[in-house]
Amino acid sequence: MKFTFREDGKRLFLVCLGALIFSFNMKSFVRAGNLLPGGIAGMTVLIQQIGNEFFHISIPYSVVNLVLNAIPVMIGIRFIGKKFTLYSCLMIVLSSVLTDLLPSQPLTYDALLVAVFGGLLNGFAISLCLLGNASSGGLDFLAVFLSNRKNIDAWNYTLVLNAVILATAGCLFDWNRALYSIIFQFTSTQVVHMMYQKHRQHTLLIITNHSREVYTTISRCTSHGATVFRGIGSYDGKERDMVYSVVSSDEVKMVLKNVREVDPAAFINTLRTDHMTGRFIQKKED
Repeated sequence: MKFTFREDGKRLFLVCLGALIFSFNMKSFVRAGNLLPGGIAGMTVLIQQIGNEFFHISIPYSVVNLVLNAIPVMIGIRFIGKKFTLYSCLMIVLSSVLTDLLPSQPLTYDALLVAVFGGLLNGFAISLCLLGNASSGGLDFLAVFLSNRKNIDAWNYTLVLNAVILATAGCLFDWNRALYSIIFQFTSTQVVHMMYQKHRQHTLLIITNHSREVYTTISRCTSHGATVFRGIGSYDGKERDMVYSVVSSDEVKMVLKNVREVDPAAFINTLRTDHMTGRFIQKKED
């Protein structure tokens, strides 16, 4: 693992900010609305409440959350990346401790407002961690793993798993609470979809007289290759090359900047790719 001050300082800031917002949301919205946040955090709260309701035992949030995250952390180390997992562990520990330490400060007790705005804050906190190449732990490890291996947007799959956890809570406690929690989780997932687009692709069609240099630039700053087509410009009748490549959404800005440096006169068309099959290599999270 190689650490750099600029890159890792940014990651550290995003993870710590994400942990603070996540914990604030737990104490100000989730607890106020008596909701379950889904994922490992939701399972933790569910276990806490089962202990209180049926066994009259008060269980610390941090202890249960850290134990339940042990298996996802192992998956992260084995299949995603050690540095990614290290920052994710920081998020898990910091958010767990802050959730126990921060005072409860409910902003509203309206269940719908809690579900919507709590979901917005939850999704924002998770997205900050993902933008910092980390996760909030739990099912997020599974979503990142599936996204890397299968090249799919796996967050809807985690939404289904969360719905199962929340349905269990509905059977044990209250269906109104479970349904509001599903709204919370749906809102959170939509925010993550909007803010984190690493596992979406864009197709680049680049008309240029410097196809070799453009291809070299794409290959150097991403993990992707390109195909060069020869054509004729209909306006002047001169031969041109078209470089065709597919890159991740978070790489588009960097690629366009570098291509412009190689060929300022290049004509570039960027298309969002909704579906793609074939060999497409994703960079490891580290």
